[in-house]
Amino acid sequence: MKQRRYAVPYLVWMAMFIVVPLLIVLYYGLTVQGADGSFVFSLENIQKAFTPAYMKVLWRSIWMAGVATILCLLIGYPTAKILASRDFKKGSIVLILIIIPMWMNFLLRTYAWINLLNDNGLIQQILHAVGIQDAKLLYNTGAVIVGLVYNFLPFMILPIYSVMVKIEPHLIEAAEDLGANNRTVFRRVIWPLSMPGVVSGVVMCFMPAVTTFAVSRLLGGSMFMMYGDLIENQFYFMRDWHFGATLSIVMMALVLLSMLFFRRKGAKEGGLLF
Repeated sequence: MKQRRYAVPYLVWMAMFIVVPLLIVLYYGLTVQGADGSFVFSLENIQKAFTPAYMKVLWRSIWMAGVATILCLLIGYPTAKILASRDFKKGSIVLILIIIPMWMNFLLRTYAWINLLNDNGLIQQILHAVGIQDAKLLYNTGAVIVGLVYNFLPFMILPIYSVMVKIEPHLIEAAEDLGANNRTVFRRVIWPLSMPGVVSGVVMCFMPAVTTFAVSRLLGGSMFMMYGDLIENQFYFMRDWHFGATLSIVMMALVLLSMLFFRRKGAKEGGLLF
């Protein structure tokens, strides 16, 4: 009974700052303002959210977040494997260098890439030095994906590293004693044991990437709107809270479905995500 009493403040906190805001979003998303100023239940905004124009933005967001997540995995997995290796003596220092940028503001990190990718930036100067002229690096899809990968790469490395560092060396030694080569050891031992970290990293990269709005607006300009930008525009510029809430409901449904999928995948591989 005492333990339940201790949980009451947390339940009240969750109700006030999680449940109540979600109910407000649902209320606005499933209502429209009538002629007399009152709110009436309607599915009009739901139907509008699934029109081709808005679905195009949604699929673009999913595609770009998916590409960024795959790139984070391709870069983050070898990095985590090297850091977790007992032969790599500077792993702790490199890990700190990976974590330090996360202490800075998200927008500041993104603004830094604007300075690097613009026409007078360092990367353009390097390209000019090697003879590559007129390379358009900013305000395109590639710039947005670079920004997503940079901002969310640590969220891929850290979960994989935390799992791989706990893999017992004797498991690898036993596989090698049984005649397994390096490829077989990776495929039959290291990869299955690291799968919980991989799935966690995919979730932690894909979820914020598909809902982001700052990166696409700053690095992609006005030509590459993502779903987060669309929701922001409805609330702050169009002042249509009802349709903005409806778009938020669609995004929350997508996030929940993705979490259920990844959770089932993680459970199947023997790991728990949340």
